[in-house]
Amino acid sequence: MTAHRPPFRDPDLPVARRVDDLLDRLTADERLALLHQFTPGVERLGLAAFRTGQEALHGVAWSGPATVFPQAVGLGASWHPELVRRVGEAVSRETRAMRAKDGRVGLNVWSPTVNLLRNPLWGRGEEGYAEDPTLTSAIATAFTRGLRGDHPLYWRTAPVLKHWLAHNNEAARDTSSASVRPRVLREYDLRAFRGAVEAGAVAGVMPAYNLVNGRPNHLSPYLEEELRSWTDQELLVCSDAGAPSNLADSQGYFATHEEAVAAALRAGVDSFTDHGTDASVILGRLRGALERGLIDAADVDRAVRRQLTVRCLLGEFDPELDPYAEESRFDTPEHRELAREAAEAAVVLLKNESSTQGPLLPLAAGTRIAVVGLLADAAKLDWYSGSLLHRSTPLDGLRERFGPERVTYAEGVDRIRLRTASGTRLRVAESGPPGPDGSQDTVPDVDGSLDPALIAGRTDLPPLTADAEGSELALIDWGDGVLTLRAPDGRYLSVAEDGFVRASADEPGGWVVQETFRLETLEAHEGGHLLLHLGTGGYVSVAADGVKVAADRASAEVFSVETVERGEEAVARAAAGADVVIVVAGNDPHVNGRETEDRTTLALPAQQDRLWRAAHAANPRTALVLVSSYPYAVPEAAGTLPALLWTAHGGQAAGTALARILAGDVSPAGRLPQTWYAADADLAGMLDYDVIGGRQTYLYFDGTPLFPFGYGLTYTTFGYEELTAAVDGETVHVSCTVTNTGPVASDEVVQVYARAVTPSVPRPHRELLAHDRITLAPGASTTLTFAVPLPSLGHWDVAHGRWTVEPGPYEIQAGASSGDIRRTVRIEVAGTPATPRPVLAAGLAAADYDEQSGTVIVDRTKVRGDAVTPSSPDGSGTLVYRSCDFADGVTEVTVAAAGEGTLDLTLPDGTLLARVEVPDTGGPYTYRTLSTPFTTQDVVDVHATLHGPLRLAHLTFTG
Repeated sequence: MTAHRPPFRDPDLPVARRVDDLLDRLTADERLALLHQFTPGVERLGLAAFRTGQEALHGVAWSGPATVFPQAVGLGASWHPELVRRVGEAVSRETRAMRAKDGRVGLNVWSPTVNLLRNPLWGRGEEGYAEDPTLTSAIATAFTRGLRGDHPLYWRTAPVLKHWLAHNNEAARDTSSASVRPRVLREYDLRAFRGAVEAGAVAGVMPAYNLVNGRPNHLSPYLEEELRSWTDQELLVCSDAGAPSNLADSQGYFATHEEAVAAALRAGVDSFTDHGTDASVILGRLRGALERGLIDAADVDRAVRRQLTVRCLLGEFDPELDPYAEESRFDTPEHRELAREAAEAAVVLLKNESSTQGPLLPLAAGTRIAVVGLLADAAKLDWYSGSLLHRSTPLDGLRERFGPERVTYAEGVDRIRLRTASGTRLRVAESGPPGPDGSQDTVPDVDGSLDPALIAGRTDLPPLTADAEGSELALIDWGDGVLTLRAPDGRYLSVAEDGFVRASADEPGGWVVQETFRLETLEAHEGGHLLLHLGTGGYVSVAADGVKVAADRASAEVFSVETVERGEEAVARAAAGADVVIVVAGNDPHVNGRETEDRTTLALPAQQDRLWRAAHAANPRTALVLVSSYPYAVPEAAGTLPALLWTAHGGQAAGTALARILAGDVSPAGRLPQTWYAADADLAGMLDYDVIGGRQTYLYFDGTPLFPFGYGLTYTTFGYEELTAAVDGETVHVSCTVTNTGPVASDEVVQVYARAVTPSVPRPHRELLAHDRITLAPGASTTLTFAVPLPSLGHWDVAHGRWTVEPGPYEIQAGASSGDIRRTVRIEVAGTPATPRPVLAAGLAAADYDEQSGTVIVDRTKVRGDAVTPSSPDGSGTLVYRSCDFADGVTEVTVAAAGEGTLDLTLPDGTLLARVEVPDTGGPYTYRTLSTPFTTQDVVDVHATLHGPLRLAHLTFTG
């Protein structure tokens, strides 16, 4: 150490030593202040202000214009980890470059989202990578490696994985509890996080809003028991916005906020994101917790140390040595090219049927194309997108590729006027056109925050009025009766804080979307409707000073809809005059399926369903391109149309990429990252997190999907030969030769799966082990090798509380998708034989069941441990424990339970072994132990049936 350089600024010292030195120099108040998202600087130490959290899911977000890559689910559809690593690298470079110009841009990036896409109705499915933990882990590891950078010490950005843990529902997301049995926890949800953490490319995680097994995720015992056991590196746990307050507010888990923040800090939360930039509320609660003895200085120091470690790795304490300090690459030609490459890699060809004229795709040179549909000239952004620097829609791309003279366009909106009861019609005042990229031109300055949720609607434009002629409006029904209305100048009708309706929005958007409406039919007025504004819940009325949202239904205007032209009519005209029709349908990511809102159906919205039907009726050579954040159930389109494609919203180069795919400049090779089901009836409930018992995802689904996981076609064909597999110690070595047997060069995604042939417990139909995306010229072959860890064949043994690989035969399968297995070989594994449950030694933990019906797992205490209770407090539920070894016999069972109710223990044939009446214990966390005679012997299955609001934690057998 020198006089001018304290140890924390000495790069020759270990990071831990430097952090300890800085921690020692901070006062108690300064340390406490570091626990809020927005931390102040410490001038006397030269410590700058710091904020956790910079959105960067598929490009730098909430900070103005930046390169916009495909949505995360589109990156998952690429099945291309190296490409995704390069995307992460570009995003982190632009983060650094933008921070150099605007200090509000943070380097602690809250990305990626690794929640598994268990249910395709989840509103935030666009943020995840796949329904499979192995694929999700591979893509997430690649992206975080790109974000982190490749320097051995310094990090370009510090990624935080979202959202820990088992989070797949938006409805009641802050109060609902996911019941996650141990097998699902360890075989499915935890695995999505583990790979990236073990790879050393993750700075931390963010807990989810929901509860798991009755306990808020911000108190998850698995933060310490699992997450931090996977690495020796310090990990920073950042709360989700407002979640600390939820613990005492919406969740009511604690009586006071002091108890709540204390429990979260002790559980492993290190940075509290709450009350925006105002740290005083959280810091006041933390001080209160300290004064009450709920936490101590060591708890604070532990969290502060984790934040300071991240800041040290980001080069903050020795900027002269930071290899990324001078990063300036932003919107470079390489980034633009990468955005196009990523968008191309994400396109999935679902169908390309041959006819007497050959397959519809690729389109021949000189083809006259009609591009139609609600998304044909759209480049949609989502909540976690940056603003567009460049914009390419499908229409733009096709005109550029084939020439504007060969491309016609029809959007397919319904063109209407809204007529009032008095005979006038709504009139939109003339205003300037929207910006060419449909986004804001500048970064808003809202109290130093870059959060777009704080941006108010425009009030500088005149409100709508009513006159005799009115204005023609473009009506789009996005499904479930949710409408947007667009003025002739291209702006959407929106409602600002003053309640007036204006044509003021370039696109629907915002935390509360102010551009959506619903027409409610009035039976008392034939053909009459009320126009409900969904953002405020008020009804549109017409007043002397303009059109506004009324406070109540009684003041609402009664409208009749005058249709000028149906969208199908315009589409049919365009289709009839073309050689080929490209219908572009899909979703707006801010409407019907987004953060805070799950979808209600897999069906394509009726208006868009009518459009592809109208196009096909006018021209059988019609292809449907679905541009969406999630899967649709489109069995009729899949069975009727000659060609079908899907891509996620592809970012700034989406249109160019799609046109190149359609033209055959690039062979499509994306693969579905989640199952496409044929109907809503194929889905489990949104709150059914048991993928095993609920038979969910490709792993367990017993039905026939519309398109299976991993599916996707190309413009060529591939042959699979010479599949071999051999066990060598703890590794399974797999080899397969793949040949391009078709006429064009293309990528192929080679997928390797495993299936346990004779499992003792329910196992997946097949499970992804590894994959590789390769490029082959026509006639070319390559031999791929994979080294698969032997434990990948295993499962969680609830009987013994361990990961196990059972002995016996396993199939190793190679193919083009989970539903297209080309080659299979069998290996024999000398694993650990399944043995009965050692119930005399360990008893039965209630949550370690083999099967259940009518129960949920709940929190045994507010800190750790599980119990089981009936799903309905007034109902019953049954737990099944297979192969319980009672040896020579037992005579007594002791039950640990809380609440009140009856427990019946029976054999599978219904023979009653014991009945335990549990009197009211005084609360759900007040457990009693009760013993009763219980006589059985040998190895038998035991059924436990719970009646009433009883919480069963454990059974102990003696005698």
